[in-house]
Amino acid sequence: MKGKAELKTAKLPVLNTQLPGPNAKDIIARDSRFISPSYTRSYPLVIKRGRGAMIEDVDGNIFLDFNAGVAVCSTGHSHPRVVEAIKRQVDDFIHISGTDYYYPHLPMLAGKLSELVPGNFEKKTHFGNSGAEAVEGAIKLAIYTTRRQRLIGFFGAFHGRTMGALSLTASKSRQRAGFGRQVLDVTHVPYANCYRCPYNLTRETCGAFETKGPHCARVIEDLLFKTTVPADECAAIIVEPIQGEGGYIVPPASFLQTLRRIADKYGALIIADEVQSGMGRTGRMFASEHFDFVPDIMSLAKGIASGIPLGATVARADIMRWGPGSHASTFGGNPVAIAASLATIELLEENLMGNAARMGEYLMEGLRDLMDKHQIIGDVRGKGLMIGIELVKDRATKEPHPDALLRVEIECFHRGLIIQGAGTSTIRLSPPLLIDQEQCDFAIKTLDEALSVVED
Repeated sequence: MKGKAELKTAKLPVLNTQLPGPNAKDIIARDSRFISPSYTRSYPLVIKRGRGAMIEDVDGNIFLDFNAGVAVCSTGHSHPRVVEAIKRQVDDFIHISGTDYYYPHLPMLAGKLSELVPGNFEKKTHFGNSGAEAVEGAIKLAIYTTRRQRLIGFFGAFHGRTMGALSLTASKSRQRAGFGRQVLDVTHVPYANCYRCPYNLTRETCGAFETKGPHCARVIEDLLFKTTVPADECAAIIVEPIQGEGGYIVPPASFLQTLRRIADKYGALIIADEVQSGMGRTGRMFASEHFDFVPDIMSLAKGIASGIPLGATVARADIMRWGPGSHASTFGGNPVAIAASLATIELLEENLMGNAARMGEYLMEGLRDLMDKHQIIGDVRGKGLMIGIELVKDRATKEPHPDALLRVEIECFHRGLIIQGAGTSTIRLSPPLLIDQEQCDFAIKTLDEALSVVED
C-alpha cells in the first residue's frame, strides 16, 4: 500500500488531508460512544501504524512522533529487532504464570536488571505489567520490610492511578477528585523545583551547594519528623529522580543525595520511581546515575519493553525477602514482554542511549535559541531526550500559561509534530531514542512556528 511504503522511507511528516481526516472522524465518533470518557486526548490523532520515529494515521497522514507513546516506545515504533524477538517468543509460548511456574526468561531479565540498576549490592526483581504496578510493588515491599506505615512523597509527583499509587500521586487534583479518602498514609512536601522554588530561595541561599543540602530536602528532617511524621514510623521516601508529569523538573544532585542521607539516618527506605526517566531516556540507563544517587528500591516500566506492557520492582536482595504469596502477578513477567525487554536493552546499550545523550544536547541548544526569540518560554530543562519547555505569561512573574500549552500542542499537530504537555504549562519532549539531527531540526522549526502563532 502507498501509505505503508511512504511510512517505511519517511523521516519527516507528510500531511495529505485536513486533520482529522474522514476515517479519523469516524473512529473518534465510535470512540466517544464506547470508550470511557476518563481518557485525555488533546488533539484528534488516530494512529494506524508506526515505524521508527514516524507514525501514520488512518487517513494516510504521516507524523513525526516526539512523544513516543508517553516515553514508552524507547526504540521507536516496531523496531525490527524487537518485533523479531517478540515473534520468536510467540512461536514458543505466549504465557505461563511466573507466579506458579518457572521459565528461563524471568531470571535472565532480572539478572540483567541487577547488573544495570545502581548499587553495589545484590538485587532481586518482581515483575508486573505497568508503572503503577511497579510502584505498588515498591510501596508494599517498603511497608512489609520496615513494618512502618507512613510514606513521604512530593507535590507534582505522578506514580500511577491505582488506589495505592494514587495516594502518592500529587500532580493534578482531577486525578484524585471523586475517589474519596486516600488509601495510604502519605505526607507530601515540595519537590526541588529551582525554577519555582516554593520557599522563595535560590540555589545559592537554600543550601544546595553546601554539605547540609537544600532546604526542600532538609524540611523532612527539620520539620516533618518533628511534627506530623514520626521518623520511626516512616517506611520510605518515594521520589522521581527527574519529575515527569509534574513538568520534567531536574533537581540539583544535592537534593537526592540529602534524601539518601536522611533516609539512612532514620532507617527509612528510598524508592526511586524511574518509570518515565529510566531505560536510556536521559542518555544514561537511569536518571539516578546523573546524580550519583542509589535508591533501595527502583520502579521501572514505560520504555523497558518498547511498548509491550511490563513493569519491574528492583530492590536490594536483603529487602526483598517477603515469603511466597506475599505479592505476585498472573501476567507479570510475561515471556513475550521479557523477550521485547531484552531486545530493547541490547539496542539501548549498543547505540540508542548514546544517541539520546547526543540528540538531547543538540535539541537543548536549539531550544535555548528559541528561548532567546520567544518571551513565552520561561525555562528549558532536561537530560538526554527528557526535555521540558515551560511556557509563562510573563518571565518576571513566571505565571504559568496552560492555554498556550494546549494551543502549541494543537499547532504542532497540524504541522505533523506529535508532542504532549506535562505539569501546568510545560511542553514535554520525549521522542524515540533513535531520532536524528534532521528530525530534531524539524521539531525545533515547528515549535518556533507554533510559538509564533500563539504569541501573536
